[in-house]
Amino acid sequence: MKPTEQILSQLTGDPLTGLRKADQMWSRLRQNDHEIPQVVTTATENLAGCEFDVLICGGTLGILLATGLQQRGFKVGVLERGILRGREQEWNISRQELLELVELGLFSEEELESAIASGYNPGRVAFHQGIELWVNDVLNIGVDPVILLDLFKQKFLNLGGTLLEKTAFASATVHPNGVNLQTHETTLTTRLLVDAMGHFSPIVKQARGGEKPDGTCVVVGSCADGYSKNETGDLITSFTPIQNQCQYFWEAFPAKDGRTTYLFSYLDADPARPSLEFFMDEYFRLLPEYQQVELSQLDFKRVLFGFFPAYRKSPLRVPWSRILPVGDSSGIQSPVSFGGFGAMIRHLSRLTYGVTEALNADTLSRQDLALLQPYQPNISVTWLFQRTMSVGVNQELSPNQINDLLSGVFTAMNELGEDVLKPFLQDVVRFSGLTQTLALTSVKRPEIVFPVIPQVGIPPLLDWLVHYVNLGLYSGLFPLSKPFVSSLKNLSPKQQYRLKRLIEAWQYGSGQD
Repeated sequence: MKPTEQILSQLTGDPLTGLRKADQMWSRLRQNDHEIPQVVTTATENLAGCEFDVLICGGTLGILLATGLQQRGFKVGVLERGILRGREQEWNISRQELLELVELGLFSEEELESAIASGYNPGRVAFHQGIELWVNDVLNIGVDPVILLDLFKQKFLNLGGTLLEKTAFASATVHPNGVNLQTHETTLTTRLLVDAMGHFSPIVKQARGGEKPDGTCVVVGSCADGYSKNETGDLITSFTPIQNQCQYFWEAFPAKDGRTTYLFSYLDADPARPSLEFFMDEYFRLLPEYQQVELSQLDFKRVLFGFFPAYRKSPLRVPWSRILPVGDSSGIQSPVSFGGFGAMIRHLSRLTYGVTEALNADTLSRQDLALLQPYQPNISVTWLFQRTMSVGVNQELSPNQINDLLSGVFTAMNELGEDVLKPFLQDVVRFSGLTQTLALTSVKRPEIVFPVIPQVGIPPLLDWLVHYVNLGLYSGLFPLSKPFVSSLKNLSPKQQYRLKRLIEAWQYGSGQD
């Protein structure tokens, strides 16, 4: 029996069956063998009225936005197909990022402290036969999702919010003045429908029309007790060359009940790509070397696995008014970090204030809501990074090419200082830091830069150049907009909404948030 079968069969919850079910989804995605749901329709007649200002489908991350909107006086409902409860595995984030919840007035620092389950410093960045460096205060605290979501849940309910658990979204009809949402049990009406159901939302699937992802990140891992050293973390490391047309990367974090380790790799969705179970086999094969421990020494608490698609045509533009995708549903996350909790926290303030102003000004058309999901060149430029960290199915690269490139880039960022290095590790790309890094790497290590051209191809490089120029443009426009903010009060609510969203696009799109 393989270690994957042996270890997973001993854990509660039947994770082996779960792994194989996820593998079926991964296979269908690679084969492009899936139906396109038709869950959203439109109607020309008005609704008689709306019960809610906002209905949010998907409670795990949707409850964050729901609480902020409920606190601002709107009538908000949250639909969750199961029970709204966080997973056992911590969410890693930096303390400064988490304090966004305090700045929004949702919680006190003391309340948030109760949800922090683990912490460590420093974190390591290391590549096979290359650089090893250490940084502090990046993804260094583990938030307990069970406690955090319970805090949100209680706050939301105390504010008068409506939580509908075990209530799954079925379909929606968009009317000129609202949305009629159908579940399997009931019908609800709302001025605005927010889709927080994630990458595999039926609304997202319909809007994308069966489009295949341009990139994916496959992740497998576990949380286990029994490691002799558990005081530091790994932000991104590798200790092998390219194998199986994949570059394997690793992360490790101390957890409340052991140590969490992940293996991940950036891939396209080619049918020839391996299964999740194959990657889990590779994880258990290489884990002893990675952590200098025998599998027999470890007490496995749980395993983790999944795949995360990303699309170049992002953020997602839905063809309907009064429907707003947020979080992973929106596609407004980096193809390197692949969104999740951290991305939602980063955009929570922008979304909370933006949706508030959209509701108050009744700017809920498709065109106006699209301003809440703006083009962000600092995200678009990271597509090239993802390409340089992946290998085509039939591509021949030098075995250590990806490690050499990343080692050279991180060496340059380390020389340029924490003002360049730390934002990049937190998925914040800025024009000045990126330009300095590219220039220094090209001058000092030209031999690792030139092989990138045939690896990624000329068209992607030209596409990247457009986003790079736009990143510089946005970086200049945002500071120039600051003197004009005070004059916004002279505009109508709709004009204020639109101009504020434009300024926010420059701010977030240049990494100056």
